Amino acid sequence: MTRGRFSQRRVAVASVLAAWSGLFWFLIVSDRVDLFLSTRTSWVVPLAAGGLAAAALGLVLAGRSAWPEPVRTREAVIMTLLVVPVVLLIALPPSTLGSFSAPKKARFSGSALSTIYGRFDQTSEITMLTVAAGQTSDDGSRLLATRAGSEVDFVGFVARDTSAEADELMLSRYVVTCCTADASVVQVRVVNVTPGRFAPDDWIEVRGQIYPIGREVIVVASSVEDVPRPDRPYLTP
Repeated sequence: MTRGRFSQRRVAVASVLAAWSGLFWFLIVSDRVDLFLSTRTSWVVPLAAGGLAAAALGLVLAGRSAWPEPVRTREAVIMTLLVVPVVLLIALPPSTLGSFSAPKKARFSGSALSTIYGRFDQTSEITMLTVAAGQTSDDGSRLLATRAGSEVDFVGFVARDTSAEADELMLSRYVVTCCTADASVVQVRVVNVTPGRFAPDDWIEVRGQIYPIGREVIVVASSVEDVPRPDRPYLTP
């Protein structure tokens, strides 16, 4: 029996908790929370950062044990695997979902436009979320069709469609309800674009007139300009 020594197991667990707490604090300080969570759930990060830090500190303060508590091989492997994502997320450059995954993501599952923006009428602003609801709801599609020819101003990233003409591109945006794991995509076809000017994953601002045709939405561009990636790249319904 060894008295008054720190338990290896407790210190190891405290280290894992501290690593995850450090990751969450890193996301807050580096302003990367919005790359992983929607605005609805971003509050989880500071809560987790503080909670895990407190738990780690508590384990250290209660770390002395009358019995030796070595870290077994299986436990060491599990703890190492738990720390690997922390190292990767800190080491890798910040990135968002892009054009590669856009064809693999489901369309946003929305209902009528009224569930997103209240009463949708001839004066309501048309946003990418409005389009998302219009593409997945019969009522929303009919309401959106009444706004054919309206001026819109959309920001999104470029995704190529192999069947598109040279002067067309797919303007895309991800809709995240909770986190990037549940991300769905909304896309509009933009025509009247200078061929070859934009590459996949470029962020652009498109101004022009909108023309819904069934569930597909076309924007005839009057201007298309490069823009920086938004601080909040994902939309939240």
